Amino acid sequence: MNILDVIKKKRDGNALSEQEIRWAIDAYTAGDVRDYQAAALLMAVFINGLDDRELWAWTSAMLQSGSTVDLSGLKGPKVDKHSTGGVGDKISIPLAPLAAAIGVNVPMISGRGLGHTGGTLDKLESIPGFDTRLSIDAFVRTVREVGVAMIGQTGELAPADRKLYALRDVTATVESIPLICASIMSKKLAEGIDGLVLDVKTGSGAFMKTLNDSRKLARTLVGIGKSAGVRTVALITNMNQPLGRFVGNALEVRESIDILRGQGPDDTTELTLTLAGYMAYVGGLVDDAGQGRALAQAALADGRALEKFRQMVAAQHGDPRVADDPDVMASAAHRKEVVADKSGFVAAIDTVAVGMAGVLLGGGRLAKEDPIDPAVGMEVFKTVGDPVKKGDVLLEIHYNDDKRLEEAVGMILGAYQVAETPPEKQPLIYEVIE
Repeated sequence: MNILDVIKKKRDGNALSEQEIRWAIDAYTAGDVRDYQAAALLMAVFINGLDDRELWAWTSAMLQSGSTVDLSGLKGPKVDKHSTGGVGDKISIPLAPLAAAIGVNVPMISGRGLGHTGGTLDKLESIPGFDTRLSIDAFVRTVREVGVAMIGQTGELAPADRKLYALRDVTATVESIPLICASIMSKKLAEGIDGLVLDVKTGSGAFMKTLNDSRKLARTLVGIGKSAGVRTVALITNMNQPLGRFVGNALEVRESIDILRGQGPDDTTELTLTLAGYMAYVGGLVDDAGQGRALAQAALADGRALEKFRQMVAAQHGDPRVADDPDVMASAAHRKEVVADKSGFVAAIDTVAVGMAGVLLGGGRLAKEDPIDPAVGMEVFKTVGDPVKKGDVLLEIHYNDDKRLEEAVGMILGAYQVAETPPEKQPLIYEVIE
């Protein structure tokens, strides 16, 4: 086959055959198709989409591009969680050890930052020594011994997705329902799990801006899980503002530890507990998610969840002192307050702009080779619905390099809309799709 013929066919809006999809994915994984050619194919898919048959073929080809994990020897349910990404979305970090503390095996394969969104791996690597590149054998052993492990796409697991994921981030092809679904599900199905809980974000900081698009994404993901025989539930959750108090890699780990101590913000704590309840539910430990949430609440209260986090960090060669002293992580040298220029109520926040401001300051990647400064981030003081007075601090930036500081400040000021009257209250969780 010829990659140009495949690109042209999709560019012109025609459906690709299973053989064409498998060949293109395999050839790119092997290095026989160049990045710029794969980028052209991704853009053709972004514009023209994939039908159900193409989507399953694309997902299967990425899944079968590498090995799969054999967790059949583990006792108890094997359940993972995945978020479609947002700003301040650190939920996987407290959730994984919390679920493990209530009896769920959590083999979690996570990703790096995409566009304006942060990545779980980048956050975990803010912890000194934390190794997200375990071999499959070490990954399975850690799940068996600790109950949880959090790694990235290795060369063995869905290597096609690992390459395409990085390419999508820098070619404006992230916000595509079929590409998002294939990326998520190829990794998750490679884990050998029994159940999967999906956190599908909707709103200004999500890849899906409307509830209808988010609902379509959630249903597509649940459908793929069903086809693969994996019990799957999706929650559609609010991303119309940064989630929690902190945005940025090391700062989000700090907030995660606060959650595990029972001292986290209301929204991140509530979402963590709810998702843990659903993980227990799809794993068959409880009859409904409410019972699972109660188990999770108890594990936070008695310290089991924090201890499980400490064990996971140590097992993955990180500094376990972080559980008691987050100052072992890097901190930024400078702070900059961004203040309101008028009084009223926060009516809306352009959450993408907030996320991109962090990227500009070094907290994310503009090119796939860019390094990340783990200390860069923001503390959010005002969120949607809050009253503000002129001069109040909306957000405080943590930074090391001021080269693009003023540009970032301008983006944040532009992101906040202040009105005379408060907006309607928005739910944290819109709906659940099973």
